[in-house]
Amino acid sequence: MASMDTGGGDQGHKKGPGVKKAKKLSTRVDMTPMVDLGFLLITFFIFTTTMAQPTAMNLFMPKDVQKPEEQNKVKESGAFTIILGKQDQIYYYEGLDPTKLQASNFKGIREQILTKKKTTNPEDLVVILKPTPDATYKNTVDILDEMTICEIKRYAMVDVAPQEYELVKITEAAAGIK
Repeated sequence: MASMDTGGGDQGHKKGPGVKKAKKLSTRVDMTPMVDLGFLLITFFIFTTTMAQPTAMNLFMPKDVQKPEEQNKVKESGAFTIILGKQDQIYYYEGLDPTKLQASNFKGIREQILTKKKTTNPEDLVVILKPTPDATYKNTVDILDEMTICEIKRYAMVDVAPQEYELVKITEAAAGIK
């Protein structure tokens, strides 16, 4: 492995008067083999280490139908729309009529989702998520987490309609949310 070079050989030292002391040389350790071994070990561990596996989200696409306009039809009784607003506010309505807009927060929306889930046929329930331009990325991720927690199988993220966005802004102004 490593060799040690002391510099001088053993020449039989004499002790006594008039004998000059031998000059002591410093010891030197050759580290080249140790560095080679280190790089071999690093290379070994790099090649044998399992890298992180990429994770992907499951994506369920709609079934093919004869008429394209019927592909994304939702029963009005099974529709539940959630609109994400400013300052962690959530607005929701059941069915397809946005004039029945109600306000909530993240603590209250779970109860509303679970109530809708209990009172609706599971095959008809569709939650429509609509983040407004004022909603934060954190709120969008939080509402997707709520879908997982509540075990909602069918949900879609859709752009908010201009009429709905106006209703949200009016509701926020009335509540004093800037």
